[in-house]
Amino acid sequence: MGVKFVTLTKETREDYPEMPFEKVPEYLSRQKSLAFTDDELPEGFLLITADTVVIAENEILGKPKDRADAIRMMHILSGKSHHVVTGVTVRSKDKIETFSANSEVTFAPLDEEEMAYYVDQYKPYDKAGAYGIQEWIGYVGISGLQGSFYNVMGLPTRMLYQTLKNF
Repeated sequence: MGVKFVTLTKETREDYPEMPFEKVPEYLSRQKSLAFTDDELPEGFLLITADTVVIAENEILGKPKDRADAIRMMHILSGKSHHVVTGVTVRSKDKIETFSANSEVTFAPLDEEEMAYYVDQYKPYDKAGAYGIQEWIGYVGISGLQGSFYNVMGLPTRMLYQTLKNF
């Protein structure tokens, strides 16, 4: 988007109180933002934090714990549609704004070999729902998308751009 940035990391908890699943990403992105004190951030900072969840069969599919969990998630997603929601928080010293984007992704039916190949080759253990749309599984397994491709990747860039313009 032509914006210069630096990446800062800070360990934060990813647990959340009981709430509608669609609100969890906004809550977590805000918690990630508030984990940084003003003193920890560069002068004149604009902090952007995000969190993405996959919602399928009335469950949040987070990052898989291991291979078996990733394969379990692939079974849930195979041949069905699910929602990907990304919450984003933009914060300056004087202002904070949080929003989210929701996309619907449909997977074609996957067989055991395809699931195992993807998990073994791409090791999606750091990805919500155990998949990255920009990887092999996205090329061969996703049959439909309503919403933003970049939201499914983890950052709804168009919405972020509009928010930054108005911020």
